[in-house]
Amino acid sequence: MSVGNGWDQRDGSPRPNASPWGAPPSGPARQPPAQRSSWSGYFFRNKLSALLFAVICLSVGIRMYQDLSGPDAWSYWKDQYVSPSLTSRLTTVANLDGSGRATPALIVRGAIGPAAASWLRDRIEEAHLKPGDAVVLSSPGGDLGQAIIMGEIIRARGLNTAVGTVDGPSEGHGAVAPSYCARACVLVFAGGNTRFGVEGSKLGVHRFVTTRLADDPVADTQRTAGAVLSYFTKMGVSSSVVEAMSATSNIRWLSAKEAAAMKLITDPVGNS
Repeated sequence: MSVGNGWDQRDGSPRPNASPWGAPPSGPARQPPAQRSSWSGYFFRNKLSALLFAVICLSVGIRMYQDLSGPDAWSYWKDQYVSPSLTSRLTTVANLDGSGRATPALIVRGAIGPAAASWLRDRIEEAHLKPGDAVVLSSPGGDLGQAIIMGEIIRARGLNTAVGTVDGPSEGHGAVAPSYCARACVLVFAGGNTRFGVEGSKLGVHRFVTTRLADDPVADTQRTAGAVLSYFTKMGVSSSVVEAMSATSNIRWLSAKEAAAMKLITDPVGNS
């Protein structure tokens, strides 16, 4: 005897095609509507995520292309990551302020490149310089805009500046030897909270002219001169230094007396 529960009562074996009501299914089993909806939503979300990712990658790629296609882009990346134009070493210098005490100092040498400001900020942070410590400069100059930012960084950190170099070992208290700071380097030097004079070191100034392509080079040069004057005024340097710059296209080496009169050097004691 058979009953409608899919089992044969004579031998107890199941009837695989039987339904609970004794009739076989009319066709292949279908997934419940809720499960089909879940799978379609999963694939839709994945496609949407992939599309958003592609859009983000495309926008980043366009931005990188725009950055690298600029005339100064490679110069910036090279100066920032490949071969910086500046070098530095951390040491302590003796008697920089005439007090006989040792001062932690970051010794910076080289030309001021297109990424010099970022480079200097990183070096100052790595050296853990604190207010009252020093940045000792030796540079022929370079990028004017970067020099202004470097001076701003030095002033914001409460650091002092001097012109010179230290050739001794990093350990111990080295003496600052004379060197020179010319052109844009003078603006970096002006950022010092106190600006020490070092006997034998030189500060050199000259007229700044624009090297950019501009519709009106004269007006652009005047704007540059105005920016330099505003920066020096902010740093407490006399406007007479800008007059000295404007007077010559060649480097004019300032005497210690002239630099002090212009308030470019604020402490002429130096390492003498």
